[in-house]
Amino acid sequence: MRQIVWKLATIRRLAVAAGVMFVFASGAGAQKLDAAVNEQAAANRDAAASQQKIDQLADQTQDMTAKYRQALNDTAALKKYNEQLAIQVKSQGDRIANMKKQLVDIEATQRDVLPLMQKMIDTLAEFVKLDVPFLIEERTKRVENLKQILGRADVSTSEKYRRILEAYQIETEYGRTLEAYEGKLGEGDKARTVQFVRLGRISLMYQTADGRETGYWDATAKKWVEDSGYASDVKEAIRVAKKQGAPDLLWAPVPAPIAVAAPSGVKP
Repeated sequence: MRQIVWKLATIRRLAVAAGVMFVFASGAGAQKLDAAVNEQAAANRDAAASQQKIDQLADQTQDMTAKYRQALNDTAALKKYNEQLAIQVKSQGDRIANMKKQLVDIEATQRDVLPLMQKMIDTLAEFVKLDVPFLIEERTKRVENLKQILGRADVSTSEKYRRILEAYQIETEYGRTLEAYEGKLGEGDKARTVQFVRLGRISLMYQTADGRETGYWDATAKKWVEDSGYASDVKEAIRVAKKQGAPDLLWAPVPAPIAVAAPSGVKP
C-alpha cells in the first residue's frame, strides 16, 4: 500500500515536473516564433524599401537616358545649324568683300566721270553760245541748272549723268524739228515781239505780228538780216509749224555751202 502510494506520489511529481517543463517549453517556442515573425516582417519591410529605391533608380535612369538622347539630338541639330551658319557667314563675308570692291570701283569711276561730266557741260554751254540763237534763255537756263546740279552732294552721279544726256538729247532733237514761237528781238528800247520759226538748225527766221518786217539769222555773219522778200515764205512756215496748215514745201534762206580743204595726201 505504501509502495502504491509512493509510486502514485512519484508519478504525480513526475507529471507536475513534466507539466512545468512543457509550460516552460511552450513559452520559449512562442517567443522564438514571434521573433521569427518579427524578423520576417522586418525583412519584408526592408525588401519593400529596397524595391522602392530600385524603382526610383530605374525611373531616374530612364529619365536620364531620355535627357541624354535629347541632348544628343540637340547636339546634332546644333552642329548642323552651326554648319549652315558658317556657310552663311562665309557668304556674307564674300558679299561684304564684293561690296567693298564695288565701292572702290565706284570711287574710281566717280573720279573719272565727274571731270567728264564737267567737260560735257562746258561743251554744251559753248555749243549753245555759238549755235543759232533760238530759245536762248531756255537753253542757257538748262545749262546753268546742270552746272548747279553737278556741285550738289544730294544728287547721285547717275542722276547727274542722266540730266546731262537728257540735255544733249534735247539739243539733238532741235536739229530735226520745225517750231514756231513768240519771243523778243533786239535789246533795250529797240526790242520788239516777233514770231520766230525754226527749221531744224538750217534756218531761223522771224516776222513781226503785222507782217511789215521779216528777216532771218545769218549764220555766216552772225547777225540778224531784214529781208521782206521772204515774207510770204516765213508766214507759210509759221502756219505749218503751228499745225494751222498741211505740211508743204517750204522756202527759207540757208547759208551758202563752205568749201572744206581736204587733208594733205587725201584726194577730194
